[in-house]
Amino acid sequence: MNRLATQTSPYLLQHASNPVDWQPWDETSLRQAREQNRPILLSIGYSACHWCHVMAHESFEDAATAALMNEHFVNIKVDREERPDLDKIYQNAHAMLAQRPGGWPLTAFLTPDDHMPIFIGTYFPKQPGHGLPSFAQLLENIAAVYAGRRADIDRQSEALRDAYRRISDQQQTATGKPDALPLDVARNQIEKQFDSRNGGFSGAPKFPHPAIIERALRHWASTAANSRPDSRILHTALFSLERMASGGLFDHLGGGFCRYSTDELWMIPHFEKMLYDNGPLLALNAQAWCISGQVEYLDAATETADWVLREMQSDQGGYYSSLDADSEGLEGKFYVWSTAEIRQVLPADQYPLFERRFGLDRPSNFEDHWHLHAYENYASLARAFDTDDDSIRQQLIQSRKQLFDVRERRVHPGLDDKILTSWNALMIRGMAVAGRLLGKPEYLASAQRAARFVHEHMWANQRLLAACKEHGAAHLNAYLDDYACLLCALLELLQSRWDSGLLDWAIDIADVLIEQFEDSDHGGFYFTSHDHEQLIQRTRSFEDDATPSGNGLAALGLQRLGYLLAQPRYLVAAERCLQAAWPSLNQAPISHCSLLDALEEYLNPPQLIILRGSSDALQSWQDELTGRYLPSTLVFAVPADAVLDPALVDKKPVGLVCAYPCQGTRCSPPITGAEGCRDLLESASRRI
Repeated sequence: MNRLATQTSPYLLQHASNPVDWQPWDETSLRQAREQNRPILLSIGYSACHWCHVMAHESFEDAATAALMNEHFVNIKVDREERPDLDKIYQNAHAMLAQRPGGWPLTAFLTPDDHMPIFIGTYFPKQPGHGLPSFAQLLENIAAVYAGRRADIDRQSEALRDAYRRISDQQQTATGKPDALPLDVARNQIEKQFDSRNGGFSGAPKFPHPAIIERALRHWASTAANSRPDSRILHTALFSLERMASGGLFDHLGGGFCRYSTDELWMIPHFEKMLYDNGPLLALNAQAWCISGQVEYLDAATETADWVLREMQSDQGGYYSSLDADSEGLEGKFYVWSTAEIRQVLPADQYPLFERRFGLDRPSNFEDHWHLHAYENYASLARAFDTDDDSIRQQLIQSRKQLFDVRERRVHPGLDDKILTSWNALMIRGMAVAGRLLGKPEYLASAQRAARFVHEHMWANQRLLAACKEHGAAHLNAYLDDYACLLCALLELLQSRWDSGLLDWAIDIADVLIEQFEDSDHGGFYFTSHDHEQLIQRTRSFEDDATPSGNGLAALGLQRLGYLLAQPRYLVAAERCLQAAWPSLNQAPISHCSLLDALEEYLNPPQLIILRGSSDALQSWQDELTGRYLPSTLVFAVPADAVLDPALVDKKPVGLVCAYPCQGTRCSPPITGAEGCRDLLESASRRI
């Protein structure tokens, strides 16, 4: 066993018995590299990554390859989900040196003293091929370069430092006065990139891009509020969600979405399931159900949430990180079927419908097997089988349940059971939205349990920690995304059920976010805190990637909290973030959808409705006001006996229940009575 045996990350523990002398990224390993003057071989991956497993089996478990690694390098393994700071830095370096995106596994060779990259790539095979050297050849080449071409390495390092300085200078000198233009440009970019045949916003490989879909829904809502609903932009969102949910990206037996599709049809996914995708997609499908009433979105939302409850929430309340792409050493084996297996499970009278729905009479789509991908919708099947849509749906639910029960007896993909603050926050928000919009109290209870877990186990000394195991201590300084995602999640949770303690915690989180992450000179927020470990670059990124931008969520959450509490310091920090991001946002609006959501609420502050009264009366008003898609209306139902922040004490109960409508920081006199509630609902609906 190597030094990884003492770690808690499932990914690091997967490599603890390799013949490679792996070490974690810590002072011991970094000091060894300096003292021995040996370059660092930094390998970054994560436990659900298929190609990480391939490279591990081919090279890291091979004694001869391990001997080369141990002879020439100090070998460091990093879980990119625990250390996104390191991953972002060296993915950026790869993009600059190779002029193309990186990925995982990321293979970086670093200087031992200042950790500047000598060479960076991704997967390397055991045998040369496809234009790549073998990994062993690469090891020998890098060792030779380090031994004989130190001056070239120094020149490359200095060129990279200059590039980092230029990026920092450009960001620090660039500001702007926000206006509405990027909102309209993004709308046009979304429609232009939309795949009108298959949904989504790219060719293969095809990612869900939930931030783009949310932006499309919000843009439609803003136009509908002005009585000019933009049906085309709504179609890009709803059709994309429908195609994902009917395709192989969605697990039709167990619920939940895979990370991406390898093809443009959403048919064959990369089979890993990540918590960070499923939280936003859960919320979006619940919202799509409210907008359209189409049962497909309801099913996608409930089956995803039920999967999370069943498989991804720990006994203590925290949400696990991911499910592996592989089982029994093969990608997708858990999910695929032969027609003989399906015939054996389903009664003869059920098989024809299932066959037609999932194309079992067509050629196999995954290595002589079938991965379930819906080819026909309920309406088409109802016509073919001379029945109604709901009968088709109920029959398919029954068939899928029978296959699910059989599949449960298979060897399951590996579970990464570490608990990450930012990813938990994304799922807390998703569960809170789904619980409220779908009338599912069990989803809200799940979100509350997860929030309690984070507060009890990952909040210490007024600071967040980034990661922990269910029964282990939390560790690692938290990142911007942890604070920003959690702030937005708590504000969403407060709309589902008021808790004065949660509001106090949200205030603490907002205060740390500003104190520890804000660029006080130029605005915006760094990814790492002011007291974080010093690395070769301190990033301040405004773009969305697989998860929404930390800067975008920080601006959105601070604005909403600032409006709720009439607190200017939060509003000022959000405005300065938008100003700092302005040049980047204008250059590529579609890449900054989370910031665009904050920009929209900066230009047109949301309506806040603060309900006060007895619990029973509050609930009926809250149900009326929150059971529909109203992205620019925030509703907080505060019981009469709640202990309130000083900013809210003037919102006193009047009668059994009353509502205080607020626009930005301006509030109107309280509204009472059922007729007043209906008028308020009509007003909120006009704002969408």
